[in-house]
Amino acid sequence: MVTATRVRARPAWILLAALAFASGCAKEEVPGPHGLEEDEGEELSGGETTVFDTSPTAFSYSARNMASERRSEFFVGNSFFRDNWVIAPASTKGRDGLGPLHNARSCSTCHFKDGRGRPPETESDPMAEMLVRLSVPGTDALGGPAPEPTYGGQLQPNGIPGVPGEGDARVTYEEVPGTYADGEPYSLRRPTIVIDAPGYGPFADDAMFSARIAPAMVGLGLLEAIPEATLLELADPDDADGDGISGRPNRVWDARTRSEVLGRFGWKAAVATVEQQTAAAFLGDMGITSDLHPDQDCTASQTDCLAALPGGEPGAPEASDIALARTTFYSATLAVPARRDWRDPTVQRGKELFLDAGCASCHTPRLMTGELTGYPELSHQDIRPFTDLLLHDMGDDLADHRPDFQASGREWRTPPLWGVGLVEVVNKHLFLLHDGRARGFAEAILWHGGEAERARDTFKSMPASEREALLRFLESL
Repeated sequence: MVTATRVRARPAWILLAALAFASGCAKEEVPGPHGLEEDEGEELSGGETTVFDTSPTAFSYSARNMASERRSEFFVGNSFFRDNWVIAPASTKGRDGLGPLHNARSCSTCHFKDGRGRPPETESDPMAEMLVRLSVPGTDALGGPAPEPTYGGQLQPNGIPGVPGEGDARVTYEEVPGTYADGEPYSLRRPTIVIDAPGYGPFADDAMFSARIAPAMVGLGLLEAIPEATLLELADPDDADGDGISGRPNRVWDARTRSEVLGRFGWKAAVATVEQQTAAAFLGDMGITSDLHPDQDCTASQTDCLAALPGGEPGAPEASDIALARTTFYSATLAVPARRDWRDPTVQRGKELFLDAGCASCHTPRLMTGELTGYPELSHQDIRPFTDLLLHDMGDDLADHRPDFQASGREWRTPPLWGVGLVEVVNKHLFLLHDGRARGFAEAILWHGGEAERARDTFKSMPASEREALLRFLESL
């Protein structure tokens, strides 16, 4: 089920860019199911915000329909996102307060060129662009995961001078062989998280660990702008239509409204808004406090962490309201790249196979945004994100066995697919899924289970030419 969209007039610059970007004439098509019809705007993944760029900077443009007077706000946000924070005390009060414990010195460390992080290159390398979530059974006071008593909710390997880091995480792999229906072999790699030299003693016996790759940043504000009613319309928690797909929303704590709301962001849809995702990353990844998270991320066992000097102005959060607001604006308005080769016959065939296999039951191709206060660029846009932002049971093989608000240990949010075909260009790799275990699109599909088992098995049964066509379609997104 997909919310109906209305045709909107497009500015001339978008039509001219589209003509320059692709060959062929647009043709009238009768809309098909799941919004996969071809129309003159199929290439405009982000509606009027779409950027036409296929270079290594493809993920780093502002929304193309942004008014010129708002671009300075975008560039200031970019500086907060890109530049390193420093240890307090420092002469630069607007950028000090790194740590005491942290994973990175800047947002761009993990989101290089606003793109996707990767797992370590070798099994002996520590994590640099991914992290490990921690918890124990139960919930915290807000209904989220209960933090590990000694180490908190996230492993932070780095500490400022005088504060020990929490330990180095690395990944080892076991190859898991398999065979397509036509006899062609493949191999998947199953990851195991190893934490060397924990800095504060042993973990709790019932501690849970979940590795997470930093996702690409594009289109976040557009996802926030999708009306809640639209997402609830897509939900089918009891599988009332009997198709084996039972997507459901996560309900999470909103630190601004002090209430339970629909979650949209993070691998388990455990964060409500771009602002709150930004503030949580400031604190968890860099140890930077804000008005949403005013206290340092130190447990009672970490006395040196608790005693460390704060940054910023005395008594104020380390990330000022302006720093948080500008970084949020930047993160919300990064443009989605246009699709490529969408009229190529092989890509068109791959799109049909994507639909026939049932992939669009979760990766909803086309949605409309509503009115997002303060963001006219993102409001009322006809977008093609290929996500429903809902939780789905993905089976035992992908389970991390770590609940997050109402998400179970087997459930994951459907990740948007827009821009995925350019990750290899921007970030020089194509490691996919929440922990980067998949070495390309085929392996990502083959790891699918649970509600996606039927789609996975359909892919496995395709002849090689059809598998290649479906992969070509994904490369076009």
